[in-house]
Amino acid sequence: MRIEKTDRNLSGVKCVVNTCYYHAEGDNCTAASIEIQPRNATSTDETDCATFTPALK
Repeated sequence: MRIEKTDRNLSGVKCVVNTCYYHAEGDNCTAASIEIQPRNATSTDETDCATFTPALK
């Protein structure tokens, strides 16, 4: 299920993944919300943005 894309930056979230559908100028995220996985991660290397969707070409 795709998260809604808004016309506002998600406050407090910096995203440098410029191939994401939600990426905006200034390394901002325009998703209405984000989900970080997995639940039992023990380090930053184990985490992943589950909201990532490839940008439309």
